[in-house]
Amino acid sequence: MDKVARLLVDGSDVAPVIVADTYFRRLRGMLGRHPLPPALILIPTNSVHGMGMRDALDVAHLDSDGTVLSTTVLRPMRATRSVRGAKQVLEAPVGSFADWGLSCGSRIEVGGIA
Repeated sequence: MDKVARLLVDGSDVAPVIVADTYFRRLRGMLGRHPLPPALILIPTNSVHGMGMRDALDVAHLDSDGTVLSTTVLRPMRATRSVRGAKQVLEAPVGSFADWGLSCGSRIEVGGIA
């Protein structure tokens, strides 16, 4: 069963987010989800991979306070590098970050976990 919350970017509620905060939730990640959910946050981690994925993803590395340290596009069958200081990773379908105004330095919050 997924844990779903609300994703806030710089204080604005932008989307529902799946919270992957256990080993098995992180292991599954976005794999096998069609259509892709609006967002998924993996806690704790500092890198992700796209093995077995069919779609590219927007990826943001966050510090423990939810500040975006870096962003990238993760292509299928690729992996991101570990980012120093990253404690969480946010994933979303490509183009989502631009729609939300998310960039390096943005502040991410997860609220209202159901």
